[in-house]
Amino acid sequence: MVTRRSFLKTAALASAGMAVGGVNPLKAESYNRVVGANKKVNVAHIGIGNRGEQVIRDFEKTGMANVVALCDVDMGSKKTQYATGKFPKAKQFKDFRVMFDKMANEIEAVVVTTPDHTHFPICMMAMALGKHVYVEKPMARTFYEAELMMQAAKKYPNVITQVGNQGHSEANYFQFKAWMDAGIIKDVTAVTAHMNNPRRWHSWDTNIFKQPDAQPIPSTLDWNTWHCALPYHEYNGKFHDGEWRSWFDFGMGALGDWGAHILDTVHEFLELGLPYEINPVKLTGHNDYFFPMSSTILFRFPQRKGMPPVDVTWYDGVDNIPPLPKGYGVSEMDPNIPASGVGEIKKQSINPGKIIYGKDLTFKGASHGSTLSIIPEDKAKEMASQLPEVPKSPSNHFENFLLACNGVEKTRSPFEIHGPLSQVFSLGVMAQRLNTPLYFDSRTKQITNNEFANAALVGVPPRKGWEDFYKI
Repeated sequence: MVTRRSFLKTAALASAGMAVGGVNPLKAESYNRVVGANKKVNVAHIGIGNRGEQVIRDFEKTGMANVVALCDVDMGSKKTQYATGKFPKAKQFKDFRVMFDKMANEIEAVVVTTPDHTHFPICMMAMALGKHVYVEKPMARTFYEAELMMQAAKKYPNVITQVGNQGHSEANYFQFKAWMDAGIIKDVTAVTAHMNNPRRWHSWDTNIFKQPDAQPIPSTLDWNTWHCALPYHEYNGKFHDGEWRSWFDFGMGALGDWGAHILDTVHEFLELGLPYEINPVKLTGHNDYFFPMSSTILFRFPQRKGMPPVDVTWYDGVDNIPPLPKGYGVSEMDPNIPASGVGEIKKQSINPGKIIYGKDLTFKGASHGSTLSIIPEDKAKEMASQLPEVPKSPSNHFENFLLACNGVEKTRSPFEIHGPLSQVFSLGVMAQRLNTPLYFDSRTKQITNNEFANAALVGVPPRKGWEDFYKI
C-alpha cells in the first residue's frame, strides 16, 4: 500500500525546484488496464458539502463512479448528510492525509471540491500516489502552486487530470473551436469579460484594519486541518462555508470564481498564454483583507503565432458595467448559467459573459456552456449561411473525466490546458491585492517592476509539516 510516509519519502528524494521528467514510479495497477467505458472508477470525494454535494450528485448521474471514501474537515455537520446518507459504505475521514494512509490502494481517483487554498496540497499528494484528479476551479490559489501542479502532471503522465470548468465539455467549447477552425473567429484584438452579480463581501465594511475576531470553533470542524499549508487564522464564521472566497488569504474572488467559466475558451483557442501587463484600472473599496467592491483589471497579451496582441478587460461589481458595443441587443438570462448563490442579477446588470472584438466581427456570449452570437443582429443574419456545423459533445465534463480514467477519452481541461489560465487569475488577484500595475516576463516567469510582487508569486512559506508538498 502507498502511504503518506512513502509519499513524503518520494517527495523528499525528488528535486524541490521546477525540474520534471521521467515516469510515474508508483505503478498503480489501474494504469495498466484499459477496460472501456463501463467500468466504474473507485472515487474518493474530498469536500462533500455545499459545492461538493452538487459535484457528488453530478458524478452520481454518470453511473460510472463507485464512491469508496468521503473526506471533509467538517464531517458530521448537516452539510455532509446527503453524501454520508447516500454512500453509507464509503469510509469517512476528516484529513485527506489520513485517508490516503488508510486506503490509498482502494482509491483510483479523487474529486476535490474544497476551498481554493487547499486544492494544491490535496492534488499534489494524490498525483504522487498515482491517483487521477478532478479539482474544482480555480486550479490553484497562487502562481507557483499552479506551476508545480503542471510540473507534477508532466512527471506522472499516467495520472488523468481535469479542472472543473464544466463549460469546457459543452457547446461553448465545441462552437468556439469550430468557429476558430473555420476562420469565423479571427484577428481578435480585445475581449471584455464581465460578472456583475452581488458577491458575499459586498455588504462588508471596507474600512477593515485587522482580521475578524475569534469565535468558538464548531465542534464538528477540524479547523487546523482546514488551513492545510497556510498560516493559522483564529476561527471566524466569515472564513468558513463559502465565505473563504471573499478573502485574499484563502480565495480568488469573483475573478477566480467566474473567470474560468467565462474566459476558458478564449484563453485556450486564442492561445493567449500569460500576459505581459496586469493593470488594476479601477478598484472600489480596496482594502488589505478582502476583495474590492468592484474591479476593472486589464490583462495585455502579446502577439502569438501570427495572431495580433489582445487586451482582456475584466469587470466585476454591481455598479461596474462594461461599455457595450453598438448593436449589442438585450442580455437575456441564459439557462446554462447557474445561480450565483448570493443574490440575483440586478435588472440593470448584464448576464455574466464576454464580448469578443475581432477585426471584422464582434461576438457576445455568456458563461459556462453558453454559445456565442455575432452582433449586431443584421450581421448575424448575413453570416448565418457561412457558419459551420457545431459537433455535439460526446460526454459531459464529469463523464469525460471518468471515461479518461478508463482510457476511453482525453480530458478537455487537464492541468496543462487550464494551468496557465489559473496563473492569469493569480496575477490578476495580485494586482488587486497590491493595487498596482504589474509587468510580467513570460519567458522567465518573473514580475519585473515590483520585487515584493515577484516574491509573492510563490506565496507565504508553508506551515511546518507541509513543506514536502512543494517538492516534486
